This record gives sequence, C-alpha cells and structure tokens, in this order.
Amino acid sequence: MAILTSALLPGSAAFEANRAAYEARLETLRERLAHAAFGGRGKHVERHRARGKLPVRERLDLLLDPGSPFLEVAPLAACGQYDEEVPGAGAVAGIGLVEGTPVMVIANDATVKGGSFYRETVKKHVRAQEIAEQQRLPCLYLVDCGGANLPQQDQVFPDKDHFGNAFLRQCRMSAMGLAQLSAVFGGCTAGGAYIPALSDEVVMVRGQARIHLGGPSIVKVAINEAVDGETLGGAEMHAKVSGVSDWLAEDEPEALAKLREAVASLAIERDLSPPRAPKPPRLDPQSLTGVIPADRRTPYDMREVLARLVDDSEFVEFKPAWGETLVCGTAWIHGFPVGVLANNGPLHSDSSLKAAHFVQLCDQRGTPLLFLQNISGYMVGTAAERGGIAKDSAKMVYAMATARVPRLTVILGGSYGAGNYGMCGRGFHPDFLFAWPTAECATMSADIAANVMTELRRSSLRLGPPEPGELEEIEARVRAQYAEQSDPYYATSRLWDDGILEPAQTRDVLGLCLALAHSRPETAARDARVFRM
Repeated sequence: MAILTSALLPGSAAFEANRAAYEARLETLRERLAHAAFGGRGKHVERHRARGKLPVRERLDLLLDPGSPFLEVAPLAACGQYDEEVPGAGAVAGIGLVEGTPVMVIANDATVKGGSFYRETVKKHVRAQEIAEQQRLPCLYLVDCGGANLPQQDQVFPDKDHFGNAFLRQCRMSAMGLAQLSAVFGGCTAGGAYIPALSDEVVMVRGQARIHLGGPSIVKVAINEAVDGETLGGAEMHAKVSGVSDWLAEDEPEALAKLREAVASLAIERDLSPPRAPKPPRLDPQSLTGVIPADRRTPYDMREVLARLVDDSEFVEFKPAWGETLVCGTAWIHGFPVGVLANNGPLHSDSSLKAAHFVQLCDQRGTPLLFLQNISGYMVGTAAERGGIAKDSAKMVYAMATARVPRLTVILGGSYGAGNYGMCGRGFHPDFLFAWPTAECATMSADIAANVMTELRRSSLRLGPPEPGELEEIEARVRAQYAEQSDPYYATSRLWDDGILEPAQTRDVLGLCLALAHSRPETAARDARVFRM
C-alpha cells in the first residue's frame, strides 16, 4: 500500500502558529466540557449526596467495566442556552461496556433541574436511542427524572419527535430483542415514570426511588386524596404490592450491581476485535493541530490529516489524477477497513462522479464510509451548470444516501450548503457525526450570505433605493447572525452533531465506532450495484 508522507515541517513558524491557535480552541473545548460534567451546581450535588444519592458520573463508574472506554453522546447539549443552567441538557448518554457487552447508557442528572426534560434533553435521549437501535445495543436507563419541563411543554410533549418518540423507540427496540433495562434512583413522575414502566426489567432503590404517573400534589388536586410519595409509589410498594419493580435494592451500588447481572444474563456474544492488527500512524496524531491553518479560509491538503489518522499512514487512493478536489481511497483505522471521502476544495462534476463511483464500490464490498468535511459546496457558475453539475452532484447524493454500509462523518472545517448534504451531513442520518473545534456548518459562509442579502436589498423594486447606511446595517446584521450560528458550539448545543472532538482523539473515537459497526448483526442481504459513468 502507498504510504502517505507530509510536506509540513513540524517546528516551522507556520506549523507552530497553527498549533498555538488550535490549542487556544482546545482550551475552550476542555473548559466547556468540564463545566458540562461538573460545573455550576456544587450546592445541588451536596444536597444530592446528603440524600444518600450518587452523582450521575459516579453511577456510571460503578456500572461500566473498570478501565473500559465510554463514548459519550452530545456532552455539550444545551451549551450556551438557558443561561448555562442546563449543562449537558441534564443527562449523560453514551456507549460503554458492561460485563464485556457494549450497551447504550442514558442517565438523568438530577442535580440539573431535577433531571427534567428540556427540548435538548429529549433530542439527546432520542438520539442515543437511535444510535442504540442502529448499532443493535441494549439500553440501560439510570432514571432520576422529574418528567417534562413544564414551561417547555409545547417543545417537549406533543410532536412526533418529542418525548413520546422516546417511548415508541423503547417499545420497538424491546420488540426487536434489544433489552431495555432500568435502575431507578429518585422520583419518576408522569412521562418520567414510563421509562422504567416500559423497560423489560427494573430495579428500584429502597427509600429513594419512586414511580407514579401523578405525584402527591397531582393526586390531591385530581381526586382529593392526601398521600405521601413513598406510599404512593415507593420502591418497596412497587416491589411487594404492584409488581412494577422486579428487584428491590438497598442502595445505589446494589442497584447498579443488579443491572450488571441483568446484562450478563443476556449472554450476548459480540466480537469487537478488528480483522487485522492495528498499527499507529507513522505521523503523530497530536501534530494535527499544526496541520490545520489558524485562518479557517486557508485551504489544506486532507492527505496531511489522513497521514495522521489511518493505520501505518497507508492509503490506497482512488482515481488520484481525476476529480482532484475530492480525495477518495481505502485505508484501515484501528484494524478496521474504511473508505474515505475527504474534501480538497469545492466539488465539481468530475469529483462528484468520482464520489458516486467510489461510494458504490464500497457499498458493494461492505466497506464502511468515512466523510471528512471541509467544503464550501458544489461549484457554481455558467461553466459548471453547462457541464451538468446539478445532475452530477445529485448522483453523488443518491449514491451516498442509498449506501447500506455504515457511514461516519467528521466536520473538520467548513460545511456549507449542498456540500454538507453530499458529504453525508446530519440530514442523511450518518451512523455517527462528530465535529472539530474548527467546524462551521451553515447554508453558506458569512461573506457570501452578507453579499447575497445586500444585493437582494439593492435590487428590491418594492422597497426602492436603499437608505444611507442601510446596506451596511444589513451586512453587519447578517455577519453577526452567521458568526453566531456557524459556531461549532451553537451546532453541538442543538445536537446537529454527536459531539466536538479534539483532533488527536478522532482516530480512537472512529475506531470505537467502526468496532461497533463491524460487530453488529447483518440486517439485510447485500446485492451488487456499481455506478458506471
């Protein structure tokens, strides 16, 4: 196989300037992740502990196999919203190992607004379930939940993608044979009660856990019955009277141990080992921060990224002399095969057709696809349109959308317009989608958007000639809007991706994703169909 080399000189002024600029971005990322995990709720944690309850991440430590990886989903959900009072959207979700079995864990954080569900909490919960269904994972729910956030009821309750969708998915996954297991640590009211009630097996903690469709205050108003929470829906009552709970645990460690036993009893055999021995890249992944230019508008060669990402820096390039604005080829990551599509500029007709051909070859051969996005979009202009870019780009989108192999996407830089779509953006349901701190996702860049909006105003017949300073005001407003909405934290807060990665972490995260994809049961027969130009 061809070995990728680097044209960059570590230690050079440009390389070190890039590294310094990226390190500043990484410091911001680490600070925000730390706040989401632990920050801003010390008194709530103290009160939580005083009640004999463990913080959510300590529960995870007891549940997951010691020293095993945990791939967290959307850790910065709700970041920058609600005056930073809902870190992580009040939940922790991710893929880990329990008794050697990969599982999806969805855990409420009761130190954040009582674990109640905000708009982003629902999106995070449902996204975690979507991943679990796609990757054929049992779901473990660590329930400590106050139900829907009532002031947001119109954003979390009635629509098809709201809280009810979580229950639909839970039922359907159970019917598929994907176990749904719950451990209840606190009060679960209304919608929160249905998470354990719909589970296949439930364990509740004595004196702490409660399940009731309506709490004591609702019962008082509805039927004028005065009752305390423990009598109404306590763990002992549900274990001995109602039968809602399958086990009664004396404390949280016992409940988590029982959950581990339940997973072990599933007797799931899933081989996560790669088909060939992994090899580290010949170039250090830590040096990726020196590869990415400090100015986002400066282009760079994706082969420099791949040389620090794939096993042994080996890469077999497909059609290297044609469609050069898209790098396509096969490689291995942590011992798993992968077909790579990486942007080296805007997509023209030739690079679009090259992508369609390559995607369908990978689909025919069962090779997972990895899209590395840094794209301004498809080429525009008279020459491009006469050359058939509309149809050729559609062929690429069609091939990508209908590929049956696992698809992974990482947004490194720009992700604009239809380029986002063709390179398997969120709307095309990749198995996993991550971003780097340098990611920008928008319909177009701020420069182009400002120019379009000022030109539209200048040519408006209805409004007449623009007033003095009006165009400058429009430009400033559009630039401010795009600066805010193109920011990677704006995107990840709204779950447009599954999380922001440090560049050096990307190889390991992709390795975990590929291991899951490689080991999941086949769901359909594969037929060969390869695009021919």
